[in-house]
Amino acid sequence: MLSNNIFNSIFTSTTLTGTDFFIATGSSILLGLVIALLYNIKNRCSKSLLITLAVLPAAVQMVIMLVNGNLGAGVAVAGAFSLVRFRSAPGRGQEIACIFQAMAVGLATGMGYIGIAAIFTVVISVLMLILNLTGIGESSKQERILKITVPENLDFEGKFDSIFRKYLDRYTVEEVKTANMGSLYKISYHVVTKAGISVKEMMDELRAGNGNLEISLARPVTAMDEL
Repeated sequence: MLSNNIFNSIFTSTTLTGTDFFIATGSSILLGLVIALLYNIKNRCSKSLLITLAVLPAAVQMVIMLVNGNLGAGVAVAGAFSLVRFRSAPGRGQEIACIFQAMAVGLATGMGYIGIAAIFTVVISVLMLILNLTGIGESSKQERILKITVPENLDFEGKFDSIFRKYLDRYTVEEVKTANMGSLYKISYHVVTKAGISVKEMMDELRAGNGNLEISLARPVTAMDEL
């Protein structure tokens, strides 16, 4: 059983002491570094974001200490923080979640709940790391975007089905558009290739069917998951 002291605030009086301040600030910096380092393990992120995650708990902690018990100052600070949203570029959902995590840690340390802040940091950071390592929500490694160019006089509907059945597990038409003043059609397919196939053999068979015009096979572009 965890000791109840872990869930108690280190602030025993309404007067802030130097010892309490340095303990809270040191804890905020340490926990911010933990959040930043664990987030960086399986995520591509900028140096700016890592620095933000590291220092944000200490910054929020300081604000909470200064406005503690002062309702008017608290409302003013909340209004100032709301303006930050309009000065920042949209980010990925996971980045925003980590920023909220860092803010929550700063709120906890600012109120003296060091034990709660530490437990929360470890649990949430480890959970995010596990979810990243398991690859949950990631697209299949065999997913591709296949683009085939055909002449305008070629009936492309069903033309490549036999080749697709040979080399692909699934395929769907994503886009059909004309090019070169209408003399060409460009068809885009979202495909899932079979394991162990020869891409060259598939491309050769497709080239024989489309008059040796342009064909491309690429990984799908992952859209930024902005909130």
